[in-house]
Amino acid sequence: MSANDPAGGEWPGRIMSGEMAEQPGMLARILERGAPVVRETAERIAARNPRFVLLTARGTSDNAALYAKYLLEITMGLPCGLASMSTTTAYGAKPDLRDVLVVTVSQSGGSPDLVASTRAAREAGAVTLAVTNNPDSPLAAVSEYHIDILAGPEKALPATKTYTASLLSLYLFVQGLRGGDGSAAAVLPDLAETVLARKDEVRTLAARYRFAERMVITSRGYGYPTAKEAALKLMETSYIPALSYSGADLLHGPLAMVDNISPVIAVVPDGRGGEALRPVLDRLRGRGADLFVVGPKAQVAAASAGFVLPTAGVEEEVQPVLEILPLQMLAYEVTIARGQDPDAPRALAKVTETR
Repeated sequence: MSANDPAGGEWPGRIMSGEMAEQPGMLARILERGAPVVRETAERIAARNPRFVLLTARGTSDNAALYAKYLLEITMGLPCGLASMSTTTAYGAKPDLRDVLVVTVSQSGGSPDLVASTRAAREAGAVTLAVTNNPDSPLAAVSEYHIDILAGPEKALPATKTYTASLLSLYLFVQGLRGGDGSAAAVLPDLAETVLARKDEVRTLAARYRFAERMVITSRGYGYPTAKEAALKLMETSYIPALSYSGADLLHGPLAMVDNISPVIAVVPDGRGGEALRPVLDRLRGRGADLFVVGPKAQVAAASAGFVLPTAGVEEEVQPVLEILPLQMLAYEVTIARGQDPDAPRALAKVTETR
């Protein structure tokens, strides 16, 4: 995806670039092959009438789980929480999880703490669902239900396609829980193809930010998980410290560190989340921030720089699948511009075995 990419052979970022490019086809595959299975699983779980949802994950999958939390709370009114796995794995707590749905999201399904906490949840009476890219994983084996996100093998250390596959699978799952058809997602494959084709725009933006010493990323509502995932991608590929905040939290103190030197990336949903973020954008502009907006054309036009998303007519709850794409590309291009290999960040492994 870089201007200097050779036509073939080995080159830095080759794997991550290829996996990002797979996403439109992968999204179409999920809608065609995965959706009926996800709907059936959701219907079976809905019949159990869970009273509460507990979401369990780490890293990139944790950001996908946060997206599911917004979906469940907004569209279904179900109270949700993000699990603290150490309460069971390190402290041996035994919570009463009867009538609770525990959803564990993991790319590999292999981390010992995820497996152990899911096993403990099932023993405590929970309905357990694993959402993974590996149906033969230990996590899938200990869970009562499993959803295969159908992303295909992911070899680059930074997760890209497994993140968007998790988002779409979780969206379809929540739709199934509430008896919806998930039709709002039908536009995603074509729009994702359109976004990923605009790599020259992103390369120009990367040249602007390649020397950044710190970045702040903010959003609200459905866009907040995107902000957190974008920060993670930038940190693990380019090693730039990237701090993610809800727009509301940014105003409660961290705004003081914003100046005209460190870039601020704002993910602006086209909908209520974007409306809630507008006062934050006004405050950022008032502080002279170097403001980079990913969102609707009007908001990008009022920023220092940005990437216009094709979200007109797209339901806000599925926009995160599109929002992350230019930010994945930005992380990639900034890393290449800094002379580093985004395929193999230092000190990272594909399967992180925490306990």
